[in-house]
Amino acid sequence: MNYQFSARLGTFSSSAVREILKLTQRKSIISFAGGLPAEEHFPVAAIGEAFQRVLAAGNKALQYGLTEGYLPLRESICGWMARKGVTVTPDDMLLTTGSQQAIDLLTRIYIDPGDVILVERPTYLSALQVFRSYGATLISVDTDNDGMDLDDLAAKLKQYRPKMIYVIPTFSNPTGKAWSLERRKGVLKLCRESDTLILEDDPYGELKFGDASVTYPSIFSLDEHPNGSCVVYTSTFSKTVAPALRTGWVMADPEIIRHMARAKQAADLHSSSLDQQTLYQLMEHFDLDGHIEFVRKEYESRMRQMADLLREQQWPGVVWNEPKGGMFFWLELPESVDTADLLKTAVDLGVAFVPGISFFADEDAKKNTMRLNFTHNDLEGTVNGMKRLNQAMESVLVK
Repeated sequence: MNYQFSARLGTFSSSAVREILKLTQRKSIISFAGGLPAEEHFPVAAIGEAFQRVLAAGNKALQYGLTEGYLPLRESICGWMARKGVTVTPDDMLLTTGSQQAIDLLTRIYIDPGDVILVERPTYLSALQVFRSYGATLISVDTDNDGMDLDDLAAKLKQYRPKMIYVIPTFSNPTGKAWSLERRKGVLKLCRESDTLILEDDPYGELKFGDASVTYPSIFSLDEHPNGSCVVYTSTFSKTVAPALRTGWVMADPEIIRHMARAKQAADLHSSSLDQQTLYQLMEHFDLDGHIEFVRKEYESRMRQMADLLREQQWPGVVWNEPKGGMFFWLELPESVDTADLLKTAVDLGVAFVPGISFFADEDAKKNTMRLNFTHNDLEGTVNGMKRLNQAMESVLVK
């Protein structure tokens, strides 16, 4: 058979993280690569009890569901988001198979081949995969510790007239940075003035470290919403409950949600209604706030453990910032180091990370960067993994 694949197939690339995770299936590998939560902190018993309550309701629990998602769960999420300054109804949202599907669905209905999308430099690699698969032209905007550079954004909005910008303003992947309120408002103002849609990805917002009084309002909450908003907001239960439930949500103007629902209907009819019903029961009968607070504290402890270990290494020419939340450290090494080559040495020594080149949209990528996950391993695993990483580093760094 002479298979005649579509031209679009050429736009798909393998995820660097997925490929690295294949390497790390060996038990001998300690992985700092994937954005994996800690399995030992999944609320297994509570999920099991919630699942049993769903099945106790009878056979109807196993029937097809609405494309938009299980209504009681949508109502619960609306109440959850109201505490974050977001006032929406279930009609303003769609439940998705993780927030990754929300990115895909919005791109499918909004972006034509050749349309420009502005992204942070660096940004989430799997979003870049989606945008490229639909033929988008990706342009990076300079960033600093406070977020997108507003002057650079204004210039690129004028020069490229993008259809959309994609941002992770709260504990970004891969850098762990949190935008200042000024930058959030500034980006919103510039995009509203230029009629540019903002896709705000917020998978890590609950994982805040440090001063509890510091708040990071979503850009969506700062805009008039949902009707007429220039922001599409997406989040997920993957980082707070469990990734395997594959449940996320997206909130936006009802017209956008309606079109996304049509695209979703064509893709999969609906996401798992069984998982959605289980999550609803979990939100109703389990102290989800208390669980998230526990996980947040545990992850902050693991972050500080890795930060201490990074300080102890005293690697010459290596720069990193302590993240304000989320799951990752972002390291910049001397320009002479290509971390893709470093990874080969590291894997031979039994440790893995993600080379930074995968997080850049343009050809001018920083090959001397790398991302380390600190949430998945316990203290012993982190200590041993850092010892192995130090051995790999010694092969490329001149002391």
